[in-house]
Amino acid sequence: MNSSATSHHHQGSHIPKHFTLVLTIGIVLLGVCAVASLLFGARVIRWNELIDGLFNPNIDSFGANVVRKRVSRTIFSLFCGAALGVSGALMQSVTRNPLADPSILGVNTGASLFVVCGIALFNITTANEYIWLALLGAGITAVFVFGIGSMGRGGATPIKLVLAGAATSAALSSLVSAILIPRAYAMDQMRFWQVGSVGSASWSSITTFIPFLLIGILIAVITAPALNALALGDEAASGLGVRTGVLRLVAALGGVILCGAATALAGPIGFIGLLSTHVIRLMLGPDLRYVIPMSALAGAIILTLSDVCGRLIGNTGEVEVGIVTAFIGAPILILLAIKSKVRSL
Repeated sequence: MNSSATSHHHQGSHIPKHFTLVLTIGIVLLGVCAVASLLFGARVIRWNELIDGLFNPNIDSFGANVVRKRVSRTIFSLFCGAALGVSGALMQSVTRNPLADPSILGVNTGASLFVVCGIALFNITTANEYIWLALLGAGITAVFVFGIGSMGRGGATPIKLVLAGAATSAALSSLVSAILIPRAYAMDQMRFWQVGSVGSASWSSITTFIPFLLIGILIAVITAPALNALALGDEAASGLGVRTGVLRLVAALGGVILCGAATALAGPIGFIGLLSTHVIRLMLGPDLRYVIPMSALAGAIILTLSDVCGRLIGNTGEVEVGIVTAFIGAPILILLAIKSKVRSL
């Protein structure tokens, strides 16, 4: 423990090696994904149509209009991916568990349940109402999972939190089904939402989302140095003057805001937080001052790329992005679970 504590301490003082390289590659990839998202879909756009759609507002051709439609979708998937990436980094740090992810800790499902209740019982239809319900659901679920995970000997151990999250998630999923099955009209509206999709993005949902994204990322950036100390263990962190209870609460709140808002607008998309944070940790090490902003970049790339892949696989229609991320994420999760038996955070 001491050797890792000292190595963590040294990391605090300098920029991780390869940081500039990883950042440059990340920004280039982000640009490539954004352009691909504008070009590819049920109809492939030509370069001149792309230019018209972006820079010539008075040209009213079919291709240019398709580009304009895809702009909101692209921005939305970049924002959602960034939110889920940062949320994953926060959840992993708070629980000190490398496999923590909003979808594994049941937070996604909690947000889903509240949105489903809103749709089925109160006829809620707007993004603005979805967000508050999803945040409430995500928050209550996070508190519940953490409470159950903290029971018994040893407090909230990483393995107990994942088990509590999985059990809670399963229970809430069946509740979602129970509410939906007798209500056909809610089922239709819900089906698209529940798969996880960025296809229905509109400018109004983006403007609704931005304040939550900014608040969540601000919390993440402010708590990053203290979360680095938390990685040394609660006693060491307390010794360094960190109020661990308050820190966990605030950082978890940031994670819940990001995950809840993204889930409200795009549906429960899993694995992004897990994947992006892991990729970044492998490249840059554990210093959260770098992991958090880079996870935002990685999450945006992964989600946008998955969305483009879903459109290309789907030939005439499209495969929803939630299906694509699960397809990519599940095998990686299995590999990580096997590896992390050897080492935990």
